[in-house]
Amino acid sequence: MRNATLALMTLGALGLVDTPAIGQGRAGPGGRTGGGFDPTATRYINPGTLAGLDGFTHAVRVGQMVYVSGEVALDSVGGLVGPGDLAAQARQAFANLELVLDIAGVSPSDVIQLNVYVVGLKAGDWATIRGGGAKFFPQRNPPAGTVLGVAALPREGLLIAVDAVAVIKANFRPLRDDRGAPPED
Repeated sequence: MRNATLALMTLGALGLVDTPAIGQGRAGPGGRTGGGFDPTATRYINPGTLAGLDGFTHAVRVGQMVYVSGEVALDSVGGLVGPGDLAAQARQAFANLELVLDIAGVSPSDVIQLNVYVVGLKAGDWATIRGGGAKFFPQRNPPAGTVLGVAALPREGLLIAVDAVAVIKANFRPLRDDRGAPPED
């Protein structure tokens, strides 16, 4: 990873590729990143439209890695979605996870590790959970992960929490074509 980061920084410094700028997602206005890649920059992501559990940041982005805390079935004002309904809570938890990933500049396909925590997990619950987050469980090359049955979650009524680790893929895009002209968008 270190060699790839150094190579990316070198290519960016030589003007051979665009590199993603921290805080701008995959590209800035007009598809350009407008800055360099800082592998040590840290960005704390707490969407104002998403309620969370006290004491946790929704996500932390460090260089090309995004670490997402356990997303749960809370709506934008902190209300519990789907009391007693694992399917409804799974849909909301995965929707919240997808929102946080999007703000961090990644998508469900960029998730490399996914952990699911379920209160009173039963064998039949897995199909329900997968249905609630189908984008996160592709048929080919799904993420690494763990499903854990737990006694409780930090707030009364919560049945599921989902955390994730994602990798921001490098944006290797030539700054100029072979004729010296900027690439077309």
